[in-house]
Amino acid sequence: MSLHRRIYADLEGLILSGDLSPGDRIPFEHELTERYGCSRMTVSKAISELAGRGLVTRRRRAGTFVAQPKAHAAVLAIPDLRAEVIERGQAYGYVLLSRIEREPDGEDEIELASGGLLLDLTCLHSADGAPLALEHRLIALGAAPEAIDVDFHTVPPGSWLLDSAPWTEAENRIAATAADARAARLLELKPGAACLCVERRTWRDGQGVTRVWQTFPGDRYDLVARFSSAHSPVLAKEPRR
Repeated sequence: MSLHRRIYADLEGLILSGDLSPGDRIPFEHELTERYGCSRMTVSKAISELAGRGLVTRRRRAGTFVAQPKAHAAVLAIPDLRAEVIERGQAYGYVLLSRIEREPDGEDEIELASGGLLLDLTCLHSADGAPLALEHRLIALGAAPEAIDVDFHTVPPGSWLLDSAPWTEAENRIAATAADARAARLLELKPGAACLCVERRTWRDGQGVTRVWQTFPGDRYDLVARFSSAHSPVLAKEPRR
C-alpha cells in the first residue's frame, strides 16, 4: 500500500467506525505530515480522495472536517476506471475523442452549469487493448474552473475530478441499452449489441459538478453490490476477464 493510501485508509477507518463524528476536525495537514514522515503533497492527496468520496469537507483557514451525512455520500464509491484496470493487473488505455467548451443546452444542462459554461468531453477507455467504456462527460466550469486548463488528452477526466473536484452527493442510474452505430464501432461490437449504461451526477454542496454517461460492453463488465448490516449497499463495477 502506498503511503497516501495508508493515510487515506487510516482516516477513513476513523470516520466509518465513528471514532471521528460529523463535524469533528481531522488533524491538520502539517500534523499528518509529521506523524507519517511524508510530504505535504502526499497528505493532501489522501485528504483530496476523502473529500472526493464526500467523507470530509475542507474549510479555508479552518481545516478539514468530517462531513455531515448525506444520502449515499459516505458509502457510494465513485470508481476510477484507470485505477481499477491497473489494480487488476491489466494495461490501461485511454483516448480523448472530443473536447468542446460550450454553453448549456436544455433545462438539465442549464441546471448543471449554474450560470456558467460546460466542458463537453468524449473519451474511450480500454483494458489490455480491448475497449472497456465509451464515456461522454459534462463538467460544470463554474464548479471546477481548473478543468479548462487540464490536458485531458493525457489525464482521464474521471481520475482528475476525483483528485481535484470533491463531491458531497452523487446519483447513479443504471440501465441496459443497445449499442448504436457509433458506440458499436468504438466498442468493437455489432450494432444493437447489449451494453450496460451507467449515468452519474455529482454535486458539491448543492452545486452540480459533473454528469457522465459510461457505456460498457455487456459481456465485459459486471455490476456487483456488496452489502453489510451496518451500511447501505456499496456498488462496484468489475471487468470480466
